[in-house]
Amino acid sequence: MATVESAPARHSADLNPRCIESLADRYLRIRAASAAICEPLQTEDYVVQSMPDTSPAKWHLAHTSWFFENFLLKAHARNYRQFDASFDYLFNSYYQTLGPMHQRPRRGLLTRPTVAEVLRFREHVDAHMHELLQLESDNDRVAELTTLGLNHEQQHQELMLTDIKHLLFCNPLLPVYRQEARTINHTSADAARFVAFDGGIGEIGATGKHFCFDNEMPHHRTLVESYALADRLVTNGEYLEFVRDSGYRRPDFWLSDGWSTVSGDDWSRPLYWSESLDSEFTLAGMQPLNPAAPVCHLSYFEADAYARWSGARLPTEAEWELAAARTQVAGNLLNDVATAPLHPRAATGPDRLKQLFGDVWEWTASAYAAYPGYRPAAGALGEYNGKFMCSQFVLRGGSCVTPADHIRATYRNFFYPTARWQFMGLRLARNV
Repeated sequence: MATVESAPARHSADLNPRCIESLADRYLRIRAASAAICEPLQTEDYVVQSMPDTSPAKWHLAHTSWFFENFLLKAHARNYRQFDASFDYLFNSYYQTLGPMHQRPRRGLLTRPTVAEVLRFREHVDAHMHELLQLESDNDRVAELTTLGLNHEQQHQELMLTDIKHLLFCNPLLPVYRQEARTINHTSADAARFVAFDGGIGEIGATGKHFCFDNEMPHHRTLVESYALADRLVTNGEYLEFVRDSGYRRPDFWLSDGWSTVSGDDWSRPLYWSESLDSEFTLAGMQPLNPAAPVCHLSYFEADAYARWSGARLPTEAEWELAAARTQVAGNLLNDVATAPLHPRAATGPDRLKQLFGDVWEWTASAYAAYPGYRPAAGALGEYNGKFMCSQFVLRGGSCVTPADHIRATYRNFFYPTARWQFMGLRLARNV
């Protein structure tokens, strides 16, 4: 996610552009989902930026439309009239090839264009995209880029929810995004059990037969030693023991950069936990801390320190993917923002490995780097991913605000090790 976004797409080898009605319907559904995320907001909520890593909801709505305008409509629509040339500068994210852009930390200062103008921009783009998808129903490139644009929008839908949560948390009134957003369930968790996996040469990465981002390829062989993964995510209750054991004040558990961060930023508990350690801020406002639910909003440094304290470690991304490869993609993911929990839930069921998909993104011990043989895409889309393969770590599995049809076992998310405003948690691993 290039700090907040993921990689550029390589189109599906078996993508059938003749299924244009299906693609057109998907376009309408995904674009409508972005609007639905904003329905609980007041106009003022659309504009403010709570920190440099987040973006205002208005900016997300405009940028995703900018993506379709620049990569599809300008290149492929007949007689397309650009909505507003100034938007090229205002809503470009980091595509240097396409020209300069407004600096990210200052997005919250864009009181103009107004929210109403941005919504008109979306309507303009949608109308022309509808026409394009009808007229170019046999155009493979249009189908490829539309599919990429829709996956890009789904990434921003997750970011919209995490950015909205941080924005509301920064308000001393701690306002509620959606009152019924969180359902408390199962206040006690079974003891974690470790599931062993044999070592050897395995294969990871996407094959390209279905849509994927280019950082998921090439499919390749990798060697792993025998290992074991916990059958569920680490819970709030377990992490609370680490906090109460002076985990944030004992440098022996922390990487050097992690200890510098903890000390310099005065961290003493996960983001959104109350000082009393008995409640946390959610999209439904302040709620009692559920000891059985997965701990979330942890940085890489916090996840790694907890793993050391517990006598375990973080899994590598190869270990995680090999374990998840035959698991059905299902879990606490985002299907409908109006009814989704929008918060991690306690593990349930008899599955050998629980919560592999949804609830929280799982930190791995793997630095975000190119797979063997990787090459970035040509042109501006090559900026989407490859240039960010430095100083970040990989997360796997999606979260409770990841769209359900967006995640897969090969998906590689990535963030800097200090980031923690996303729904991030951990699963323990051990050597065997």
